[in-house]
Amino acid sequence: MTTGKQFEHDLAEQKMQFLFTLRSKGVTDKRVLGAMEKIDRGLFVRGTFAERAYEDTPLPIACGQTISQPSVVGLMTQALEVGPRDKVLEVGTGSGYQAAILSQLARRVYTVERHRRLVRTTQELFEKLDLTNVIGMASDGSYGLPEQAPFDRIIVTAAAEDPPGPLLAQLKVGGIMVVPVGQSDAVQSLIKVTRHEHGFDYNELRPVRFVPLLEGLGKDA
Repeated sequence: MTTGKQFEHDLAEQKMQFLFTLRSKGVTDKRVLGAMEKIDRGLFVRGTFAERAYEDTPLPIACGQTISQPSVVGLMTQALEVGPRDKVLEVGTGSGYQAAILSQLARRVYTVERHRRLVRTTQELFEKLDLTNVIGMASDGSYGLPEQAPFDRIIVTAAAEDPPGPLLAQLKVGGIMVVPVGQSDAVQSLIKVTRHEHGFDYNELRPVRFVPLLEGLGKDA
């Protein structure tokens, strides 16, 4: 039988290993690491997979979605280069973990999700964690959030065939978007897009695997 002290010790060990793994996979930005240390991934993984919350692996969540691999969350956040005055749009709230990380780095985070059930769950969690600078809503993320545009940073947590035009249009000059791009779930690349006065620069970062970016709202209640 595991004692309370033993459980706490084991949990602390898991969290130390979690941060070590992030660093070993290339997450070196101190602000990003600090945010990922503060935001407990264990709060965003429920049910059967809760005991695997600190493993560097994607895990299933409700509505057929996943919570991304922590090292990928860290690398995407690092590539986004979020500043403390930035307004950020996240497309694909999912578990809410990525938005919670961003809340520690940005002035304001807007996060949109096509599944209303996930929006309700994550809103409760954001309130519990007192993340007052995160605004979540049910919306078709492929169209962005034009009423709040332009954004300093945009992050997309589902794969599109190409960086979506509406999202590119909502990015400020000087802004950065990080988005997985690929025509199948087997071959995708993480792309960093930087907007300039006269166009966009595209930088391929690494291979990834995300659920597809779908149009419309989910059919869940």
